[in-house]
Amino acid sequence: MAPRPLARVAVAGLAAVALLGSAACGSGFDDSSEGTAQSSGPASLQILIGSSGDAETKAVQDAAAKWASDSGNTATVTPAQDLTQQLGQGLAGGTPPDVFYVDAAQFADYASVGALEPYGDKISDTGDFYESLRTAFTYDGKLYCAPKDFSTLALEINTDLWTKAGLTDADVPTSWDQLTATAQKIKAKGQVPLALGDTRDRIGAFLVQNGGWLMSEDGKQPTADTPENVAALQYVKDLVTKGLAQYPKQLDAGWSGEAFGRGKAVMTIEGNWIKGALQNDFPNVKYKVVPLPAGPKGQGTLSFTQCWGIAAKSKYKEQAIAFVEAMTSGEQQMAFARAFGVMPSRQSVHDQYVSVFPADKPFIDGVAYAQGPVNAPKMDSVLRDLEAGLQALSTGDPKTILANFDKNAKAALGE
Repeated sequence: MAPRPLARVAVAGLAAVALLGSAACGSGFDDSSEGTAQSSGPASLQILIGSSGDAETKAVQDAAAKWASDSGNTATVTPAQDLTQQLGQGLAGGTPPDVFYVDAAQFADYASVGALEPYGDKISDTGDFYESLRTAFTYDGKLYCAPKDFSTLALEINTDLWTKAGLTDADVPTSWDQLTATAQKIKAKGQVPLALGDTRDRIGAFLVQNGGWLMSEDGKQPTADTPENVAALQYVKDLVTKGLAQYPKQLDAGWSGEAFGRGKAVMTIEGNWIKGALQNDFPNVKYKVVPLPAGPKGQGTLSFTQCWGIAAKSKYKEQAIAFVEAMTSGEQQMAFARAFGVMPSRQSVHDQYVSVFPADKPFIDGVAYAQGPVNAPKMDSVLRDLEAGLQALSTGDPKTILANFDKNAKAALGE
């Protein structure tokens, strides 16, 4: 199974979102949090996380225990077996955890039905969170929740295969034209130039690099069928049809990082999670990370992020906000970075992070020109249809794929 940001783990959430939606539509879910009686005494916070593994679970449990000890509250951190499903069931049943991870790709589904407490403006120095991360968790003009960390995409280069292809630092691509030229040199040497994931979470970066994206900034209007996006998707199609890029399935791999680790491609486009995956599965691969090549309209990448959600039905909102405040301090975010490899969402610790993890500089710097996930409710089936189009891009028509997205998105949004 491909290591992925939790932004990609949405399929299991369809039933949960449906549960949530039906509850919001008259099965007992209260869109308003005003009727929830608040407890001013010591809180017993229930915290549900989607953990990447034992290191993350332990780090969050240790941080929660320290906060509880310092504040006189208790805090129980539970790693979910299936975060989206368990969260959806808890919200729909009226017994949600007090605090929980919310993925940017699903945030609008929860915010649109009143499941989340919009506490964002009660956290200290919200301007210190990167702007693109604040945007990801803003709905109807309100910052709902504090971004906890993030990932971005960059270009990974296998340095041994690079040298074998006769390439030097001068060949590192910084533009689409250079990417094409370098890929042609690699192909001429009998190697696969680029392993490219066949999803919107990889190919979407090319749309951003040409000044486009799938949705308007406020998440209200689909914007896929534009000349900028059509040209970007045509560029990707050309890479694939000319053999300059190949999808993981063409390389007999589950994801691009696996193909890259097995030496089946000289370059790949992945996020900072690839570091741990390569260390674990392909420790002998030598590689370097550089920013994604800029497109005609400039640099562009994608960001994947989660926030600390607080349930609108929690009776411990004040204490929950205090807990999130502690979890999102710069000091605590750096502790999490050291423990399990995430990038802090606060700009104030950027330099500290780069000094500790210098090889990750292209990833963390990418947040300045990153686009977050589609930020609109009821989009699961629309996005699945888009993925199917991208997977068949080599024989498909870019304009048709993008026009279908717009049509389906308008229907989902009730336009």
